Amino acid sequence: MSGRHTVIRSLHDVGLAAWFGGTLMGAVGLNGAARDEGGTAVEQARISSSGWAKWTPVNAAAIGIHLFGSGGLLMVNAHRVAGQQGVAASTAVKTLVTGAALAATAYARILGKKVELASSRDPQDLQKASEHPIDLDTARRHLACAQFAVPALTGCLVVLNALHGEQQRPADQVRGMLRRAGSAVSFRR
Repeated sequence: MSGRHTVIRSLHDVGLAAWFGGTLMGAVGLNGAARDEGGTAVEQARISSSGWAKWTPVNAAAIGIHLFGSGGLLMVNAHRVAGQQGVAASTAVKTLVTGAALAATAYARILGKKVELASSRDPQDLQKASEHPIDLDTARRHLACAQFAVPALTGCLVVLNALHGEQQRPADQVRGMLRRAGSAVSFRR
């Protein structure tokens, strides 16, 4: 049965909570406030970009902490992934969703940086933006979709985390390991 791994589990959960909550707040609160207070589309983009730029290092740390905790949990639960029916499948799904959330986060940051440069008042930023021109309206629409995809995907990770917690109940572990053993015996016949 599983032992206690409070530090690893806390890193996993706190990192995921910050990743999910911060991106949801940014997509709803920050972008909404920028729309309310910004005036022109360029001013809205400038306000929103400023907030997202300040969030980026915190978000990167949250993601790193979550991934470190995820790796640690995978290591300490490797025996359950291998021996308990259903755990390998939910772990594979969680890995795929994590990859999708990372890809959506990276895509949002790339688009966000392009919008930030294109809406900046700094001549150096505008020079950088002119080297890779974008349609600001199209980029902002794509960015909004990406920014909502991140909390949707990380929200799925929260649900999968709850499933993993349920799978760790002693009765579920015993039942899952007996099913896996029964499958192995019937497969050999």
